Parts: sequence; C-alpha cells; structure tokens
Amino acid sequence: MKLQWNRLVAAAVLIVAGTGFALAAGTVPEPDGYRTEAYRAPTPATLKGAKVITTDEAVELWKSKDAVFVDVLPHDPKPAELPAGTIWKEKIREDIPGSIWLPNVGYGVINKETEAYFRKGLKSRLGDDVNKKVIFYCMENCWMSWNAAKRAVEWGYTSVIWFPLGTDGWTAAKQATQRNEPY
Repeated sequence: MKLQWNRLVAAAVLIVAGTGFALAAGTVPEPDGYRTEAYRAPTPATLKGAKVITTDEAVELWKSKDAVFVDVLPHDPKPAELPAGTIWKEKIREDIPGSIWLPNVGYGVINKETEAYFRKGLKSRLGDDVNKKVIFYCMENCWMSWNAAKRAVEWGYTSVIWFPLGTDGWTAAKQATQRNEPY
C-alpha cells in the first residue's frame, strides 16, 4: 500500500511540474477570442496576425523611432463621488518614453465609448496609416496587451506588434522610463 501511495505522489508531482514547465515555456494556447478574465496570467507565445517581439527588439524599434508604442495598462481614475476628507493617491505610471497610454482598452469586452476612445487614440498617433508599426504592451503576464493587439489586427492594422514583457521587460533591461498620463 505504501509503495502505491509513493507512486501516486510521484506521478502527481510530475504532472504538476510538467504543467508548470509548460506554462513557463510559453505553451499557453492562443484562444480564438479575447481573454475576458484573469488578465494577469501567463500569456501565449503567439498572436495570429501580429509579430511578437523580445525586449531587445523593442529597444531597437524604440531607438529607430520606427514604431508607435501603445501602453494599455488599466487606470482607475479618482471616483467622482469620493466622500470629503478621503485621501486618494493616484497611481503613477512609468512608461516607455514617447508612448501613448490608452488605459482600459485591453479588456476582453469593451463598450462603444471605450472602442471609440481606442480608435481615436490610435488615429492620434497613426493617422489613417494602417500599415505603420504599432507596438502594444502592458506588463509581463498581462492579457490586456494581447487583447488590444488582437483587436487592432481585427480592425485591419497590418503591422501590429505585441511586446508581451512590456514595462517589466523594459525596466529589467535597464531602459529609461518616463511618467505618463492617460490619453
């Protein structure tokens, strides 16, 4: 009985370890639709219709000024009806310099107002050029940037780039950041 128990435990450890390795190796399957929950979780290594880049490639594109960088990290504004005397501390966003910050556009489901805001933000930097390189990012293990890039591909942008490591990869590479405000 003890031998069977040890084999069962060993098998369970192998299964769990194998699953962890698979996630770490970037084998999260690419969904057909948008991710609508658990936005901070391992992401796929691919995005159909988009190019996926490393931090070194992001740095090179930034240095060449050959692409528009779009941060989609969510932002919670100060509530309008906050009781008097309540202290509100605005979260500071340190971004890749020159980025446009379009918060909240990376949710799996967005309303018409958010879609219009997203399109207007892209147009402010890209004009009508659907062929200009546009890089979407957030933070590591953030589905927001994956969703936003997928949406841009579906809207007909032809040079969509996804930077899955986002500002985490950027700062780990000791690249400069700058404070940003939502568009």
